[in-house]
Amino acid sequence: MDRWDRMGRLAAYGGAAAMAPYAVIKVSWVVGSLLGLAPVGAGFGLAEWVVLNTVTVGMAVIGIALGLALARPWGMRLPGVPLVFCAWVGAGFLVSMLPYAVADSLVSEPDTSGSGSDSDPQMPGWEAALIQFGFIGMGLGLTLALPAYLRRRWPEAFTGRTDGPAPLGRAAVALGAAVGLMWLYWAAGGTAGLAHPDEGRTTWRLLCGICGTWALVAAFAVARPGREGPGRLPRWLPSVLGWLGSGSLFAWSGWKLPFTLYVAIASPSDVVLPERLGLAITLHLCAVAAGAAMMWTLTRAPSRTTPDVATAPPA
Repeated sequence: MDRWDRMGRLAAYGGAAAMAPYAVIKVSWVVGSLLGLAPVGAGFGLAEWVVLNTVTVGMAVIGIALGLALARPWGMRLPGVPLVFCAWVGAGFLVSMLPYAVADSLVSEPDTSGSGSDSDPQMPGWEAALIQFGFIGMGLGLTLALPAYLRRRWPEAFTGRTDGPAPLGRAAVALGAAVGLMWLYWAAGGTAGLAHPDEGRTTWRLLCGICGTWALVAAFAVARPGREGPGRLPRWLPSVLGWLGSGSLFAWSGWKLPFTLYVAIASPSDVVLPERLGLAITLHLCAVAAGAAMMWTLTRAPSRTTPDVATAPPA
């Protein structure tokens, strides 16, 4: 076990441990609300509150099991596709959410109304801190543990040289870069393509900037595979960045696309999005397609690995 593998296993254990308090807190909310010992979140009925938090308990349990699977030997025997897909999507969510949560806490004005959290106005500060710690810990854990697991299970994807992406990969790179540049344009204050520019608050532009940055990182990583030789990127670095960036593209737009479609179809009076809905739907569709195609390109990388000249058989 080398240093990278050891670090990945420790990160997986740490992520699972960090998520455990979150699961316990959510279980206490469900049980407490059913027994009348804990308040129901503002704006929710009892049934809605129980269902919502039961779902998040299930997600937390899946996250804990995923962290353990990335560290324990039995994780190597699990079907690779569903395991890697869940870890890829989870890491994609969290690598975008973590910098957003940190930056949002710095730019957002404190709530002086005394109303507290919108979802649970009576949440103690220590509970909020543990919940935040759970997300941060799981995000950092998956960010380090997933590449280590992939390297351990499919080492050929992180070694050797590649000849660059196939046509599908090149199309994904162009599509992902275009989406990322549009998001970064909005993050920088651009208003073209916005139906309601005044709704583009600081937090929305912040999220656009983070997602746009990850889109460009993914495009660069897939377009410039690592090669051996002085001054060249090591093979593992673009693989890691490509997995995380493509996961961010796929996960975040995969989550925002149904919501945007709902707003476009139902036209709720209390929801107004900054973007033109048609453009937003198109961008999210392109991001999902680009992320999936980048993942496919990265998983197909071993088939394009070429032998080193020094080790090639003589003609």
